[in-house]
Amino acid sequence: MNPMKKTGILLFAHGARDPAWAKPFEAVAHVLKQRAQGQEIRLAFLEFMSPSIMEAGLDLIDQGCNHITVVPLFLGAGGHVRKDLPRLIDELKAKNPEVTWTLSPAVGETDILIQALADAAWALAQPDTAGQG
Repeated sequence: MNPMKKTGILLFAHGARDPAWAKPFEAVAHVLKQRAQGQEIRLAFLEFMSPSIMEAGLDLIDQGCNHITVVPLFLGAGGHVRKDLPRLIDELKAKNPEVTWTLSPAVGETDILIQALADAAWALAQPDTAGQG
């Protein structure tokens, strides 16, 4: 008998010493929680901030998740995404072999975010036209 599938999403960001740095990532987690009703969502950080990926991963497991997708909230797949993150996921897998872990590409490498960044850069580079139109 297969156990019921309960999915979770673990958003993974770098972290910083300045708490204000995390605000956009917290906003992403909030919006995703609204959209993904029925799924557990956690935001975790590589360094400087809490929770760590281990803490957030264990929290998702404690909530009954047995299929967890890790989404790197990075603009590109540098060393943290290509080396550090797979090692951390391997640690989670070793300690929790009953859980299926999936690593997605970095969000910054998706067409939708590339387009959104280009749109934002374009809009920010235009003269202020507020109140016109």
